[in-house]
Amino acid sequence: MIVDRFSKTPIFFPCNKDDTTMDTGLLIWNRVVSWTGIFTNIFSDRDPKFTSYLCKSLHHLYGTKLSFSTAYHPKIYGIAKRMIQTLKEMVRRFCAYGLEFKYCDVLTHDWCTLLPEPELEYEASIHARTNQTPDNL
Repeated sequence: MIVDRFSKTPIFFPCNKDDTTMDTGLLIWNRVVSWTGIFTNIFSDRDPKFTSYLCKSLHHLYGTKLSFSTAYHPKIYGIAKRMIQTLKEMVRRFCAYGLEFKYCDVLTHDWCTLLPEPELEYEASIHARTNQTPDNL
């Protein structure tokens, strides 16, 4: 998941623990950068996928500043943690109501295929700090 710190717009996408730096980079490129453009600043945890030489080289190539959270300054990481909590609640609510979504002509409860629905719902809701929807910012 990626969250725009200014507008609070989330972009949800499933990934696996076994994904390589290249897998993660392609996922971010295809799902995020192609829609938003190249980032100027990225704050991340210290996952090896983001601290690798390949990742650092790509950030240097695109002129992106890469910053990492630390154990003593978790505030940077707090936005993402709160968004993960919100996403879990939203997906739980979709599943609790027995909602099924048609995906590739099959009805499914698979949480990966449900991600666009909570993302749209969140983008249409008014954020407490900005008093606007993320779509309006």
